[in-house]
Amino acid sequence: MQTEQVHHYKVLIERGQDGFFIAWVPAIPGCHTQGKTYEELIANVKEAIQLCLEVANDTPDYKKKLAEAAYAPTFIGIEEVAVRV
Repeated sequence: MQTEQVHHYKVLIERGQDGFFIAWVPAIPGCHTQGKTYEELIANVKEAIQLCLEVANDTPDYKKKLAEAAYAPTFIGIEEVAVRV
């Protein structure tokens, strides 16, 4: 019997102009989703991560891309930058 492993991913979340929550996973190229509520977003991002990992198991090129991009990003912060135009 195979036991399930739990993996932890950092997810970047923002709220779009339309009010939807948007998330992407820097460690998994192409892994992004949205949700009308924060709770829906979290459920959707878990599903998106699972789907990306399933695709990686079946697609050698994507699996290689994941291995190349695999890193644990460290959150530094958010900075507002003033620009004269």
